[in-house]
Order: sequence, then C-alpha cells, then structure tokens
Amino acid sequence: MKIKTDFSRAALLVIDMENGFTDSRSPFCIRGAAETVPVISDLASAFRNGGLPVFMIRRVYRNDGSDVEKTRLDSWLRGGKPCSYAAERYMNADFAEGLEPADGDYIIDKPRWSAFFGTELDIMLRRLGTDTVVICGTTTPNCIRTTCYDANSLDYDTVIVSDGTSSETPEIQSANIADMERIGAEILSSDEIREALGCIM
Repeated sequence: MKIKTDFSRAALLVIDMENGFTDSRSPFCIRGAAETVPVISDLASAFRNGGLPVFMIRRVYRNDGSDVEKTRLDSWLRGGKPCSYAAERYMNADFAEGLEPADGDYIIDKPRWSAFFGTELDIMLRRLGTDTVVICGTTTPNCIRTTCYDANSLDYDTVIVSDGTSSETPEIQSANIADMERIGAEILSSDEIREALGCIM
C-alpha cells in the first residue's frame, strides 16, 4: 500500500485516553479502549523520538457538573461524575496507566467532543508549523470523528489510526472509519505510520 501522507510536519493527537473512558468499572468506559493503550503508547514514543509533537487531549468536567453536556448530565450524575476530579480515581480524568504524558508533550483539556472546539489546539498546531494531524484514542464515532471533521474543515491533512481507535462495537467502528475515509482522511495502522516515520527521520 502506498502511503499518501507526508509525516514530516505531523502531530499526534491522543484523544480521551483517560480513566473515565478506559477503566471497565467506569459507566463511561468504551469497549476496546483499554486494548489500544499499548498501540498508542508505542506510537507516541515514535513521534517523540522523531521530534514530532504529541498532544494529550482529554475531557475534564468540573466537579459541579456545570460544563457537562445536557445530553450526558443525568448519566454523569448517576454514574459518580466520571472524567472529573470528584470521581473515584479509577474513573477520573487522569490519563490511563501507560499513557502518562512525557516531558515536552502538550496537554489540552477540551469542553466538548472535538479537540478543536473551544480549545487552543488550532493556533498551537499552526505555530508549530504542523500541517498533518494523526488522530488516535476514543471514541471513534464521537470525539475521533468530530476532531477529524474539524481538522478537515481547517485544511489539515488527517490520518486516523485504525488500530489505535475504539468504539462500542466493531460495526460502529468500521462504519465510522469508512465515513472518515470518504471525506479524505487516510486510514493507516500504527505499524504503517511508524514505518513512514522511520523513512523521514
């Protein structure tokens, strides 16, 4: 397979890989998210080793719930306030074990689904000279997809990591991957991306 993307000015966006979405005890846990931790960790290391930026992006809710989406507020309250620091450690907003940010990583807390919505991500990427975003994390139909569409709207070349993203079911995963490919995102495995990174270093 011929890879179209030039990774020389790429950044890795790791989205919502936090306890509230990865721990099986959390009511917001996404099936399969925990399984992607080693894949994402290895990919993040490859970006860091190549001198390319890594953005660790997460949803952090205020303890009083004043910034929780209306559609999620009831389940958030009933579920013990996951993805906030009012929650138990196993479902709070800390990054999942194995995905702790490294020195030099950029940490962004986002208020909604897309990593671009209401955050400084776009201006930071532009100041770093980034023209390509490589997106991994969870959940594919929500935060991955909205970030992909916003990246496309902002004219970034966009890559989705096929084995570094997760959904509730394989059917949801494949349907959303196919839709993102149709709008122009390149769908690559972590192995393909690491190989491409090796060619430019």
